[in-house]
Amino acid sequence: MDFLDLLLKKRDGGKLTSEEIDWIVRNYVDGEVPDYQMSALLMAIYFNGMDGQETKSLTESMANSGGTLDLSRVTGFKVDKHSTGGVGDSVSLVLSPLVASLGMKIGKLSGRGLGHTGGTIDKLESIPGFQVDLSNEEFVSAVEDKGLAIMEHTLDLVPADQKLYALRDVTGTVESLPLIISSIMSKKIACSPDGVVLDVKVGKGAFMKSMDDATALGRGCREVGELFGLNVTALVTDMNQPLGNSAGNALEVEEAIRVLKGDVESDLAEVSINLAAELYLQSGGIDSLAGAVEEARRRITSGDALEKFSDMVEGQGGDPRIIDDFGFLPGAENERTVYASGSGYVEEVDALKVGRAAGALGAGRKEKGDVIDPGVGVRIEKRVGDEAHEGDPLARIYYNDDADLDRAVTLMEEAYSVADEKPEERELIKRRIR
Repeated sequence: MDFLDLLLKKRDGGKLTSEEIDWIVRNYVDGEVPDYQMSALLMAIYFNGMDGQETKSLTESMANSGGTLDLSRVTGFKVDKHSTGGVGDSVSLVLSPLVASLGMKIGKLSGRGLGHTGGTIDKLESIPGFQVDLSNEEFVSAVEDKGLAIMEHTLDLVPADQKLYALRDVTGTVESLPLIISSIMSKKIACSPDGVVLDVKVGKGAFMKSMDDATALGRGCREVGELFGLNVTALVTDMNQPLGNSAGNALEVEEAIRVLKGDVESDLAEVSINLAAELYLQSGGIDSLAGAVEEARRRITSGDALEKFSDMVEGQGGDPRIIDDFGFLPGAENERTVYASGSGYVEEVDALKVGRAAGALGAGRKEKGDVIDPGVGVRIEKRVGDEAHEGDPLARIYYNDDADLDRAVTLMEEAYSVADEKPEERELIKRRIR
């Protein structure tokens, strides 16, 4: 085959065969296809799209581009979760122990953040001693023995996705539905779970800004999953304001622990509980959504989920004292409060600006090699719908370096909008795609 012929075929709106797609992926991973040619193909896909069969073929070729994670010896119903990302989103830290407390097994491969705040791995590394670089054997054993484990995504698993994602990020081709679907689902297929739940964020602080786009992504992932025998459910959830009350690595760990200690009335808890309930339904452990939600909530209030979190922390070398004493987590030396300049009701807390504020403080990365400060971040004091009086604290900023403090303060001030009338209550879980 000749790459240029295939590129021209896609540029002109043609359909690539499974064999052609597999050849492209294999040769790109092996270094035979240069980045400049692949960039042109990605742009052709961006403009002309891919049909269902092309997307399936691309997903399969990417999944088979490297090693796989064999969890076959792990008994029980094995599950996985993916989020399209957001601000204040520490769902994985709540969901994983919650799912394990319901009797399912979850082995989650996660990444580091590149953007406003850290990824799940960065958050876990803010726990002193916590090990994320497990061997495959250590990972599988932890899932088998304790019911859960989270480790950093290894370089040999789906290397095609890692190369393509990095290229998409610098070529303006991230927002391509078939490329997003194949990126998400190739990693799930390589791990062969029995059930998958997707948390598709929509809103100002999300990758997907519209309900139509978020729904299309959820449905597309579900349809591709079906072709490979995967049971996939997607929830479309609101990300117009931060999901949790914290944006920052250690701060988000602290908030996740608070939820696991029984704070089940927060948005973070609500999304985590509903995602767990969907997986519980998939497992056949219960036959109604209402019953699954109730049981998931009970596993938190009973302390069962917190116990599983403790098992994971200890099992991966972390300091379990953080559960009862947040002083063992990294902190910031300084604090600045953002106050309300008028009275009324909070109409908006712009999630994107909150995330950018946390990033300015050092909670995230601008480039892959940047070092994160795990102790800095932002804590939300007033959420949408809350009453605020002039001079009330809206948010607290925790920082160590004041180089970009003024920018962070300005972003937090701009993030808030206060109106005379109380806004209508927003729907947190906007759609379920089964």
